[in-house]
Amino acid sequence: MSDTPFGFGLPPEEPEDGDEGKKKDPAGGGQGSGGQGGGNPFGANPFGFGIPGMGGGQGGADNPFAAMFGSMNPTDLGAAFQQLGQMLSYEGGPVNWDMAKQIARQVVAQGTANGVKDASVGPAEKSAVEEAVRLADLWLDQATSLPSGANTAVAWSRAEWVEATLPAWKELVDPVAERVGTAMGDVLPQEMQAMAGPLIGMMRSMGGAMFGQQIGQAIGALAGEVVGSTDVGLPLGPAGRAALLPLNVESFGKDLSVPSDEVRLYLALREAAHQRLFAHVPWLRAHLFGAVESYARGIKVDTSKLEEAVSQLDPTHPEQLQEALQSGMFQPQDTPEQKAALARLETALALVEGWVDAVVHEAAKTRLTSADALRETLRRRRATGGPAEQTFATLIGLELRPRRLRDASRLWASLTDARGVDGRDGLWEHPDMLPTATDLDDPDGFVHREQLDFSELDKMLGEAAEGRSGDEGKDDTEK
Repeated sequence: MSDTPFGFGLPPEEPEDGDEGKKKDPAGGGQGSGGQGGGNPFGANPFGFGIPGMGGGQGGADNPFAAMFGSMNPTDLGAAFQQLGQMLSYEGGPVNWDMAKQIARQVVAQGTANGVKDASVGPAEKSAVEEAVRLADLWLDQATSLPSGANTAVAWSRAEWVEATLPAWKELVDPVAERVGTAMGDVLPQEMQAMAGPLIGMMRSMGGAMFGQQIGQAIGALAGEVVGSTDVGLPLGPAGRAALLPLNVESFGKDLSVPSDEVRLYLALREAAHQRLFAHVPWLRAHLFGAVESYARGIKVDTSKLEEAVSQLDPTHPEQLQEALQSGMFQPQDTPEQKAALARLETALALVEGWVDAVVHEAAKTRLTSADALRETLRRRRATGGPAEQTFATLIGLELRPRRLRDASRLWASLTDARGVDGRDGLWEHPDMLPTATDLDDPDGFVHREQLDFSELDKMLGEAAEGRSGDEGKDDTEK
């Protein structure tokens, strides 16, 4: 979790030497002024929002509105008031998703740090992706008993990825944001809540905007890194649609010394394998998303700082609200419920990624000369916490990192050797049949133990059947 969670990071107080401060930071907000660097990605203003054209301003803490609008030209001032009005008038859910989408699209339009800007996907790139997914599905037919899960293959730009994945982000983030938003109003004594209704409404509107700001920034940045719709181990895109981002696939393979068509095909294998699993294991998506919801239900927001700030709040000094927000009072606390949910999520992610890793390796090892190198690159990318994991850790405290990826991959490979493809894939029929976190410690032990259990069960059933047959024979003789 970041030190300033949920987008409540605010800038330090203005320097007393005003103009000198401007010389040191001509942009007014440094890297944090609406960009992606620095500790405050939302601009230097009292409420943490990246309002267009905002500079450092003058006036200091004694007049936060002067600090907010002092250095703006008339055109930007109108836009700022319009955006601020939208923030405070928002009456939707815990996250202002319209704002999140707008900001994500803006981040995508700016391009990545290496200067690569988004671009529309051309016919040749679409054709290459479609062919790669088609060939990948043919290879996977021999590596898994699960049939194809991709009805279509699509090539997305970064902006198209943002549009297509927003519904899944909403489902993942809203439960956590809801709990934090509720905490904003619950800290006031009951007798004060009616009197403070407008303030509570304003705080919740601001909270929705702050979530929207940070989530939009994160999703926009993530769009510059992902290569498909399943990079985080979760199905973020529409069901049955295998997707690759040609621009990011090219960037991924740029320094690998591997032919681009092999990189594309290997990534298509992974995307198609994920699609098969999520399409033909109907409980899996709900199982993974349910672990996130369980985490949200277990959140305990430390409201002591908020209670103290509210009890001392002076309406004539709105900067006190700024200081309260800056104090990190919405930092979720670890609870047994959260730890259990995270453990279930980490194990499930490891099993998903381990299965994909094992199946893709089986399909590619004799066909692609670079299969081993690409496999290791992707393993390290997932195990060390790529951009997707960092996004969730920043947004809602969740690390989507399959820490047991290698253990899970070894387990699935052992199951393939012991039971064949059908026996391995049959474990996905029900969540209770899957290995546990303890089983990942001893993959061979799990395979051996399960085989013994099945043989003992067959023996017991056989003996029971013989016993019944013998009893029936005695009855006939006696008659």
